[in-house]
Amino acid sequence: METDWIWGLVGGGLIGLGGAVFLLGNGRIMGASGILGGLVDGSGRNTAAERIVFLLGVIVAPLVLWPLYNVEIDTHLTDDLVVLVTAGLLVGVGTRIANGCTSGHGVCGISRLSLRGIVATVFYILAGGLTLAVFRHVLGVI
Repeated sequence: METDWIWGLVGGGLIGLGGAVFLLGNGRIMGASGILGGLVDGSGRNTAAERIVFLLGVIVAPLVLWPLYNVEIDTHLTDDLVVLVTAGLLVGVGTRIANGCTSGHGVCGISRLSLRGIVATVFYILAGGLTLAVFRHVLGVI
């Protein structure tokens, strides 16, 4: 039996739990792009230490847990570094344009029944699906 959906469910639950703890502990939304963006543009100087610790946790936690799970990670997308870097940069630009990302709008926004979060989530899911369809089936890049 395939168990990938179970890992997705566990991961999603942990992200939701992390968002709830962040909101209850700080009174702010756990939007990863806003946390990183505040460090990059300087608007989050007064909470820089907290932002850095959050980002380090996002990076270090998978590295610490990786040896515990003897699995090969394969995204089935592409090994082309240029495509991956370009995609990452475009995601970053998109999150700044949308004033948030999947963790801010999707996880925290929808759970608070925020109309702005729901609308943003619908549009970025549609845009992601359309982008994947074009790049995979029309351009053959991924």
